[in-house]
Amino acid sequence: MIQVAINGATGRMGRRLVALAGQDPQLRLVAALDHEGCGLLGQDAGRLAGEDEAGIPISATLDADTAPDVVIDFSVQPAVLSIVKLCVERGVTLVVGTTGLTDADQQAIQEAAKSIAVLQAPNMSLGVNLLFALAGQVAKRLGDDYDIEVVEAHHRYKQDAPSGTAMGLIESICDATGKDINKDVKHGRSGIDPRKPGEIGAHALRLGDEVGRHTVSFATLGEEVQLSHRASTRDTFAKGALRVARWLHGKPAGRYTMKDVLGL
Repeated sequence: MIQVAINGATGRMGRRLVALAGQDPQLRLVAALDHEGCGLLGQDAGRLAGEDEAGIPISATLDADTAPDVVIDFSVQPAVLSIVKLCVERGVTLVVGTTGLTDADQQAIQEAAKSIAVLQAPNMSLGVNLLFALAGQVAKRLGDDYDIEVVEAHHRYKQDAPSGTAMGLIESICDATGKDINKDVKHGRSGIDPRKPGEIGAHALRLGDEVGRHTVSFATLGEEVQLSHRASTRDTFAKGALRVARWLHGKPAGRYTMKDVLGL
């Protein structure tokens, strides 16, 4: 049985990971972590997730005698460096689903992959990761005659914008077409701001309790093609993350991707 710790266990995603990990016959939840200032430290992780008591209190760090095989991180950007460091020190496999990461975070993850197995992805949904591949293929086939706009929507409490998934779609398009993500992407529009040839538009909506909606539109004079994904429950992402944890367990040190998990 694979022993799992959840970092960011009091958040929306963290609670669903705790609940679903407890229902997975291949996994055993051994720790539920959150930041030092969290007002829920000490509470039972199972109860907090709306499940039966798990006997695992929310804590700020791993006890010395707790030895997870895999840590799944769905916390917030400022907490990522510390969990990466902890996993390297303990030799624990790491799954990172936190978005809005900085260049320093990415460099730390890359360095960590020299000694532990790491998979970091902006979205753990299997459908979204197929969408990443399709978006790149369509953009390459259609070419610059087609305008590209990426629109994403999430709940009102989401911290980062555009979403990590939207940026993943844009990165896939840029990789497939040779565009520069720093020069060819236009975030929002206002005033007199006509579309430039070849640019990629990116727009973020924050609406109520929207779980996650992403649409990539390719349009030229006379027609439009859309690729779209909508999640109706966070369990989509939680189940994907748990599948990644099962797949990544026992892998040698290195940085893996969802493409590896899906065999793309």
